[in-house]
Amino acid sequence: MAESICFFNQDTLILKPPKKSPLLLRMAVLMFAMVCSVSICSICVKQLNTHTKARFLRVQIADYPEKSISLTKVPREHYPRPKTFSRAECFNNPVRFFAIVSMQQSGSGWFESLLNSHVNVSSNGEVFSVLDRRKNITSIVQTLDRIYNLDWLSSASKNHCSAAVGFKWMLNQGLMQHHEEIADYFNQRGVSTIFIFRRNLLRRIVSVLANSYDRYAKMLNGTHKSHVHSLEEADALSKYKPVINSTSLISDLEGMEATISKALEYFGNTRHIIVYYEDLINNRTRLKDVQEFLNLPQMELRSRQVKIHTGQLSDYIKNWDDVKVTLNGTAYEHLLHADY
Repeated sequence: MAESICFFNQDTLILKPPKKSPLLLRMAVLMFAMVCSVSICSICVKQLNTHTKARFLRVQIADYPEKSISLTKVPREHYPRPKTFSRAECFNNPVRFFAIVSMQQSGSGWFESLLNSHVNVSSNGEVFSVLDRRKNITSIVQTLDRIYNLDWLSSASKNHCSAAVGFKWMLNQGLMQHHEEIADYFNQRGVSTIFIFRRNLLRRIVSVLANSYDRYAKMLNGTHKSHVHSLEEADALSKYKPVINSTSLISDLEGMEATISKALEYFGNTRHIIVYYEDLINNRTRLKDVQEFLNLPQMELRSRQVKIHTGQLSDYIKNWDDVKVTLNGTAYEHLLHADY
């Protein structure tokens, strides 16, 4: 401990204060260092949590866990009064509203054809493939009102005694741009959303490229067909092997996942179910789940459509070795091996 030093002269007693202890200075420095450390650790933990959350979301979307979410057990019932015809004896039969939400070449056409084989279902195809119907939210709502009032006539319409009516809506057909207004419409009108996606997005890329090629090549006697009804037609179309851009492949897959993730986020508060193309092929009981979701009487659903690419994925990619090198060791490596 520092000691006080006293000086005397004849008239005055002078006291010199003790020297400051270095211990106090050290403690102040230590406290400052501790405060800085806690602050830095707090920032790092927040960043780590954010990164971990984002990474988990991406992996979850990539793995496509099978799930079905319903905000209500039974879909709302409606009693449309169409302007274009009379429902006659079915006037008092309730109708459920639905929309099939998907991306091109994800099995939605085949899935819709299965639904339309049900005697009580009217699904009217890609209504919003026509630009004028989706040019703004007003035209979108007007089109939706016509569909759900049973005033939309198509080859699939079973208007008089439809128990469920809907259509197929691709994510790039105005759905994402006006997602807030459309989600509100779905909730107000009691529209159930059926999401259908592919687990293997690499196969989707093959289908997209093959379909795009045939749009111009018209391999089937000068006609373009996205869906075929015979093994001969399927075999003819499957002979084309697209070259996949391996340079942008990872970013392309990430982009598709991000789009799907946004769609699930935007419409997650609607009454919905999520199904996957591969699951429908391997487990037909998923079709029973969909019928139950729409509160329909159970029926055996059938489609005349024939699958085009039925073999190993490697059989349909011209630069398969490049694709393998690109995906090996990444989060998408499993797409190389995931098959039917």
